[in-house]
Amino acid sequence: MIDVLVVDDDVHVAKINAAYVAKIEGFRVSCLAHTAAEALTALKTHPVDLILLDHYLPDRTGLQLVSELRRRGLLTDVIMVTAARDIATVQAAMRHGALQYLVKPFTFAGLRSKLEGYAALHRTFAGGGQAEQSEVDRIFGALGAANAGSAELPKGHSTATADRVRSVLRSAEAPLSAQDVALQAGLSRQTAQRYLKLLERAGRVRLTLRYGETGRPEHRYEWV
Repeated sequence: MIDVLVVDDDVHVAKINAAYVAKIEGFRVSCLAHTAAEALTALKTHPVDLILLDHYLPDRTGLQLVSELRRRGLLTDVIMVTAARDIATVQAAMRHGALQYLVKPFTFAGLRSKLEGYAALHRTFAGGGQAEQSEVDRIFGALGAANAGSAELPKGHSTATADRVRSVLRSAEAPLSAQDVALQAGLSRQTAQRYLKLLERAGRVRLTLRYGETGRPEHRYEWV
């Protein structure tokens, strides 16, 4: 499980964000904080993997809090979740090491996109080992890649359809062909193929080839 600290000065918004996080598989909210001081206190007793951090806090800004965390040697990952949308703040967030930046107001799908990208990154880092250039490229693109099922789908793609394809892949015990996905999701093979290609470009699906005795190799897809 990925433990999350939600930091927002608005008590109601913090509870909504926490409820969103709780709906996403693999994540749990360890605690809520409404000021930078509360966040620092919470981290002493509840170390977390990720902080969802508002910028506008009553005692200091979110970025000032990140600076303080780094000064204390805490390398907890941070995703900014804030109404601050000026370029200077966005740039400062990047320089402070924020992994992502989500502008309020946002949808559940928008937050889910960011967190699922983070989860993929988290799994990759947990594996350790060496990385080829292709793996490095995938790591650096994981959080920014378009995520099928999010609010940022290309024109002509359906969120509901993307969710069906994603659900089939995530529950599969082995790589599936486009025809397998189509049958399980109740879609045409052409539609399944289109969404699988989108997911593969986004880095959410791994494509492998299965070679038979004759003919072209079969494309197989698995959730990463």
